[in-house]
Amino acid sequence: MPRCIYFYFTFACKSARSAILASRCSSVSSTTTSLSSPSSLQENFILRSHEGVYIVEKFLGEGTFGKVAKCTNLSTNKEVAIKIIKKGFNHTAQDEIKAMIEISKIDAHKYNLVKCVDWFHYKSHLCMVFEMLDQSLFDFMNDRRSRPLFVQEIRDVACQLLISLKGLKSINLVHCDIKLDNIMLVNQVSEPFRVKLIDFGLTKKTTDMRTGTRMQNICFRAPEVILGLPLDERLDMWTVGYVLALLYAGFYILPRDSEYNIIRAMVEMQGMPDNEHLDKGLYTNKFFTKTEENSKVLKYVYCDETKMKEVEQLIDLLKQMLEVDPNKRISPNDALRHPFFKLEMKNVPQRPAANSQERSSNKNMTSLVQQQKAEKRKAPAPSRKRKNSDQQSQDRETSWQMEAAVKKKKKS
Repeated sequence: MPRCIYFYFTFACKSARSAILASRCSSVSSTTTSLSSPSSLQENFILRSHEGVYIVEKFLGEGTFGKVAKCTNLSTNKEVAIKIIKKGFNHTAQDEIKAMIEISKIDAHKYNLVKCVDWFHYKSHLCMVFEMLDQSLFDFMNDRRSRPLFVQEIRDVACQLLISLKGLKSINLVHCDIKLDNIMLVNQVSEPFRVKLIDFGLTKKTTDMRTGTRMQNICFRAPEVILGLPLDERLDMWTVGYVLALLYAGFYILPRDSEYNIIRAMVEMQGMPDNEHLDKGLYTNKFFTKTEENSKVLKYVYCDETKMKEVEQLIDLLKQMLEVDPNKRISPNDALRHPFFKLEMKNVPQRPAANSQERSSNKNMTSLVQQQKAEKRKAPAPSRKRKNSDQQSQDRETSWQMEAAVKKKKKS
C-alpha cells in the first residue's frame, strides 16, 4: 500500500472512530463523559456544583479563555450564565474569582457590576456562574450597524459606568479591560440601556499596578499605558470616555493600527502634553523628540454646531475624561457632578431612555423628509421656475416696502 494512501486511511479511520465516540458520549450522562476542553461540552449536559445542578441550554459565545453557556439552575429554575475556562487559563479565572470576592464586599447591583453567584471545578475546568444578562454593547452596536445613540441614551450609559468606576475605586480595584464587549445590557426590553460591567479577569489592585505594564485592548488603550507612565484607576476613566465618544460618533475616534498613530491622533485632538508629564514616561522617546516649542491646543473630539446645549456639555465631559495627563483627568465623583448630568435634571423630566416608538417616529420623520425631497426632484422644471419667480416678486415687494419706509422717514 502506498505510504500516502496509508496515512489517509489511518486518518479516516481515526475520524470515523472519533465521530462514533462523540455520538455515544452525547447520549450518556455527563458524569461519564471526558471533558478535555470547553468545546467538547454540549447542550443538555449536566454541570454539578456544591451549590446546585445546572443544565446547559445553549452557548452564547467563545473567547480566548473559554466559552460562555446559558444554563438553568434545576433547583431554582433560574437562568444563569456559566463561563467554562479552558485548560491553561485557570490562573486568569483565579484572578477573576479574587476580584469577584472583593466586589462581593460592596453592592454589585448598586454599582452596576455583574454578580457572581457560584464557582466550581468540573472535569478539571474552572466554571464561574454569573447572573444572566442580555447582550454586550458591541453586539448591540453591530445589530444597529454602528448607528450612534441618542444623547439621552448616552447620558444613561455614562452615569451608570461612572458609578461602576466609583464602586471599583472604593475597593481599590482597576478593571483594566473596559470595552464594548465587557459592557452588558441587562434587559433592553424591560430596562432600556440598563448596563453592567463584566469580565474581571484582568482586574488589578491599584497597589499592584506597575509602571510600564502593557495592558488593555489597543483600541481602548490609555495614553499612560502607551507612554509608560505610572498607572492607577484613572486609566479606566480614559476608557469609559472613549467608549462614550464611540457611542456618540458611531466610529472609533482614534486609529487602531499602531500606538504611534494613536499618540499622533491624540496630539492632534488634545494638543501636546506638558513636558513635565512626558518626562515621566518610560516609552516617551518612542513617540516624541524634544523641541524648543511645546504649545498645548485643545480641539473638540467630535462637534456638530447644529446640536443643542446638551451636546456641548457631552463634548466638554468627554474632553475631561480623555485628558492625556491622568493627573488632570476628571474623577468619577466630579464627572457625576458635571453639568451634562445636571442639565438632565433641569430641562428633562426623569424618564427611561428613548424607546422604540420614539426611534421609529424619528425614522418615519426622516423617511418622510426624504420622500418629500424625492418628489421635489421629480417635479417638472416649470414649477421650480415659478417658485423662483414667485420668490423674486416677493423679494421685489419687500424691497419696495423698505424703500417706501425710508422715504417716509426722510420726509418726516
